[in-house]
Amino acid sequence: MRKTFVTIAFTCFICLFTFGQKLPYLSEPTFQAGEKLRYRLKYGFLNAASAYLQVSDSNLKFGPDATFRLFASGQTSGAFSLYTVKNKYESYINKRTLQPYLYVENIQEGSYSREEYASFDQRNRTVTGKKGTFKSPEAQFFDLVSAYYFARNLDFSKLKSGDKFDITYFLSDEISKLSVEYVGTEKVKTALGTLDCIKLSPQISPGRIFKKDSKLYLWVTNDGNRIPVKAHVEILIGSITLELAKAEGLKYKLGQRASYSK
Repeated sequence: MRKTFVTIAFTCFICLFTFGQKLPYLSEPTFQAGEKLRYRLKYGFLNAASAYLQVSDSNLKFGPDATFRLFASGQTSGAFSLYTVKNKYESYINKRTLQPYLYVENIQEGSYSREEYASFDQRNRTVTGKKGTFKSPEAQFFDLVSAYYFARNLDFSKLKSGDKFDITYFLSDEISKLSVEYVGTEKVKTALGTLDCIKLSPQISPGRIFKKDSKLYLWVTNDGNRIPVKAHVEILIGSITLELAKAEGLKYKLGQRASYSK
């Protein structure tokens, strides 16, 4: 079970990604270079893992537009460090369209290690990794990290309770889709104060981790930044919660509403 915690943390982020039917997105990003987010993942009351996200400007050029470098990492902590997990992910995206050019991951889980890459051709809707080239059925498709940042920039103004959408993303040499339901807005207590949030319920599949009737909920700030502050899911034994621990370099003051807030 221990090696699944960081994976679940990033699954929570993928769940924010799930709006992919060529939805309109905001003209200006909700994030900026210098933004840093830290999260902790809890199994019950125990600290199980931590995650870190960072945005920076990149000198790499893939075309005429400037590029953001998105970095994410996750590792086990506390008693769960007996099984060491240290995973790192990078994505280079177009600053204007927020779609990815290049994705790289470095996986370290116990004695297992793996390095992967994916090169995106948005014009031809293809992504090329170590195991070949894959065709996307949709014009908008992403990697693990870029999908999270793109979703923060979507226009939620027309969403109503019960609405569901999909996104197309590339992960583990597969192009997949994920569905999520918009629940509404809700106040959430966090380590950084009580915040007005957008509540989402992404689709999950029962199996060796989740119960048959498990529901995953994700809360995203209903402000100018649109950052996830909490995720919670019941599993076969206990529950797992992802919580925002620290936020730096935000484009807007945390909790400050914007014209696109719900």
